[in-house]
Amino acid sequence: MEVPAVTGTLDLYMTEINRFPILAAEEEFRLAVQLAKNNDMEAAEKLVVSNLRFVVKIAHEYRNYGLKLADLVQEGNIGLMHAVKKFDPYKGYRLISYAVWWIRAYIQNYIIKSWSLVKIGTTQAQRKLFFKLSQARKKLESLSEKRPEFAEIAATLGVRPEEIEEMDIRMSGRDLSLDAHVIDDGEATHMDYLMYEGEDQETALIRKEEMALVQHNIAGALAKLNEKESFIIRNRVMADNPLTLQAIGDRYHI
Repeated sequence: MEVPAVTGTLDLYMTEINRFPILAAEEEFRLAVQLAKNNDMEAAEKLVVSNLRFVVKIAHEYRNYGLKLADLVQEGNIGLMHAVKKFDPYKGYRLISYAVWWIRAYIQNYIIKSWSLVKIGTTQAQRKLFFKLSQARKKLESLSEKRPEFAEIAATLGVRPEEIEEMDIRMSGRDLSLDAHVIDDGEATHMDYLMYEGEDQETALIRKEEMALVQHNIAGALAKLNEKESFIIRNRVMADNPLTLQAIGDRYHI
């Protein structure tokens, strides 16, 4: 499978990938079926290149982590290719609605690996906090024009101040300091180039569609379970702070 590489400037890359049209739902389904039934690599390539522009949009959301956008796009492209291989066209939703999860996962894992040798995202809750902390801090700074206290950020994100302080310490221990100068003897720092860009309408629509689909599928699956099975799934698999097997066993006397 040959996919355009992110070489040169991002503008040149965007010009190249914009040559590939976004597929209509019917054409996307036809190609996905060809891939699923016949392992058709030409169909797989068409599915990938038609969605590359969405990878760039998603990668833009992570620009405020001090990494090259081209590298984020490249990681997102790997996630997209993985999603194309696993995509089931008979589920009834568009490829990008499924692929966005893999794109984000590959980009986020790349960021976490790049930020520190110490794992920042050891739990689902910590990973979520890592990606929300910088955004919340910048928003509060823009409102008050001063560095917000941990308690203010915690109130915004609905977590304890201690969690904010712990994550701040982890983030400040990154191998590359955001206060470091971009070039020797220069005045500009990496932080000067960190601009958070909110979602545009297209990306927001993708996110809304994917969340609605996931919620629908989860609700449907849970409805088929009995009370005990549903409780275990909700509190052991889906919870940020899952119950131990011992706690579940005590509840059901098993």
